[in-house]
Amino acid sequence: MDFVPPFCPSSICSAHEKPGRSWFTRDGYYRPKCRRLPVPRFRCRVCGRGFSRQTFRHDYGDHKPHTNAATYLHLVSGVGLRQTARLVGLDVHSVQGKLRKMARTCRRLHDNLCVELRATEYLLDEEETYENASIRTVTMPVVIERETWFVVATTAGPIRRLAKAGSRRRRWQERDEKKNGRRPDASRACVRGALEDLRKRLPEGARIQLHSDLKSSYATLAKSVFGDAVTHLRTPGRAARTTANPLFPINTTLAMTRDNNGRLRRKSWLVSKKAARLVEQMQLFACYRNYVRTRFNRDLPGETPGRLLGLIERNLQAHEVLAWSQRWGRRSIHPTSVDGSRTHDMVAAA
Repeated sequence: MDFVPPFCPSSICSAHEKPGRSWFTRDGYYRPKCRRLPVPRFRCRVCGRGFSRQTFRHDYGDHKPHTNAATYLHLVSGVGLRQTARLVGLDVHSVQGKLRKMARTCRRLHDNLCVELRATEYLLDEEETYENASIRTVTMPVVIERETWFVVATTAGPIRRLAKAGSRRRRWQERDEKKNGRRPDASRACVRGALEDLRKRLPEGARIQLHSDLKSSYATLAKSVFGDAVTHLRTPGRAARTTANPLFPINTTLAMTRDNNGRLRRKSWLVSKKAARLVEQMQLFACYRNYVRTRFNRDLPGETPGRLLGLIERNLQAHEVLAWSQRWGRRSIHPTSVDGSRTHDMVAAA
């Protein structure tokens, strides 16, 4: 189908916010080396800016856009960066660059789709991993919706876990801190950030139930973020991890993160060298878990957490996740729009 630009990409143009009728004119096309079909060009009648369909695409500037979907699926299927590079025919540094770019698009897509959550029960827990060396521990808090297992928020940051005094590991930690300085502990800041991410997606005045284990900081942080609007239910972390355990959904979700993200596996050389790279990987995983993958194997095809929550009308394919740039917020093109004529705001209003 012919691409129809929804607005002028120039933020200072009046046709950016309120494009009128016939606000653009077609201005030929060009033939990129990486595509078989020509890419149409346009020109804004209001500001005179020239642009093309690629201006609105995620793969703007990519030299090998045909590898994007495969790269994405490998990275959320437990495959490491180097093996992904071998499988799709890229250099490992190219895969690293694609990962960072995909993470930005996935984060923005999640923000554009998950504007308001009507559910009332959520679960919180932290997963521990490390960066670069096992003595440099990292925490990764995750918040999910209880019924659909929808991943609402996740982040990562350094924490300080000292080994037993006098042990060889403790001496290793002391040498590392003497060289690099005392390792910070960002556990509370990361958990607060995840809870505040949840709060901004809730309707005004909404009351929720938050399930977690007995970690003392969770109670004070939940109270400081939600005030009296939260009912905090706590379950011992050592309770049997059966389906009767209230924390079963979050425990299983954290197990899935280790299965789908190679860098979270214990004692693996795929480990992240920096916590920031882990955050980017989790942004890919959250999009995959929420909008691409069926919630449970027993569910009907396409029954993703995002669809069950009413955030999107159907499940997405990998190439749709990476179809359109999401940098314009809710005015960005909706991932299910083939010709680019529908934005998130238009879909919500329909």
